[in-house]
Amino acid sequence: MKVAVVILNWNGRALLEQFLPSVVDYSPGATIYVADNASTDDSILYLKENFPKVEIIHNKVNGGFAKGYNDALQNLEEDLFLLLNNDVEVTPGWLPPLLAEMEKDPAVAAVQPKILNFRKKDFFEYAGAAGGYIDALGYPYCRGRIFETLEEDSGQYDDTVDVFWATGACMVIRKRDFFKVGGFDEDFFAHQEEIDLCWRLFNLGKKVKAVGSSKVYHLGGGTLNSMNPRKTFFNFRNSLFALIKNAPQKGLILKIFSRLILDGVAAIRLLLLLNPSHATAILKAHFSFYYHFKKMWKKRNNSSKNGKYFNKTSVVWSYYVNKNTKFEKM
Repeated sequence: MKVAVVILNWNGRALLEQFLPSVVDYSPGATIYVADNASTDDSILYLKENFPKVEIIHNKVNGGFAKGYNDALQNLEEDLFLLLNNDVEVTPGWLPPLLAEMEKDPAVAAVQPKILNFRKKDFFEYAGAAGGYIDALGYPYCRGRIFETLEEDSGQYDDTVDVFWATGACMVIRKRDFFKVGGFDEDFFAHQEEIDLCWRLFNLGKKVKAVGSSKVYHLGGGTLNSMNPRKTFFNFRNSLFALIKNAPQKGLILKIFSRLILDGVAAIRLLLLLNPSHATAILKAHFSFYYHFKKMWKKRNNSSKNGKYFNKTSVVWSYYVNKNTKFEKM
């Protein structure tokens, strides 16, 4: 199968300079593309001068992660898309284990490697860690990362397992499956659109796997860092979007109400921690969710006909009340 490594870029010239060389060096046989989201820096000039063999896709607007990839992928001929953030350092031999898993089972629609922290390389990174799950209320968590707590990598997740979602920071997905479910939902703009995408794949009976024999290092926050209230806004709103679009209808309204209560508690906690901008971001996320409720409801299709979607009833209770900070104790 032909492989397209597609790196989405927006004003990331410095990141390309730092991280693109490893992708070029360690991705033999793959065609490497940089999909530029209408950058206003010198990203394109840098690519042309330093990486003439890297293909450049010019997106007309900065449509965020979702539209950026939808626009970039629509005319590619390769069988597999490897979506890669521009702040990821790959390692020798990272690619074959991922591709082997796709070759092995046609029902596997997407895979991810272990995502380790570029700054602290013995620890997992927030965005995906060793494969993602969600609880009954749609809160995401990972093997190796529960909320803000990151585990040290001691080889505990070097296996290959079924997961619920693969991170958009480094995801291999079949072209046919990507387009079969309609690609990324552009109303998300950025953050958690990969969870929504994988949920739609799950509802069609497809599999997603984490492949622990492959590893990459993610800087994180290359576009929006964790201190940016806009990231808080997208994470809370888009998590609700994914829940209303994809969860079974039975009990859904009660789940959404429960989410709104718990999100409110999170906002109060942030106020007490003197983070009013992030508390306000949660409030804005809820208003945006109410505004788009009808639109998201109309997008429901094949909602969780493939059985139970969650591995944990409440990751919030397990983490904050029972003090379980590691995946194995969830």
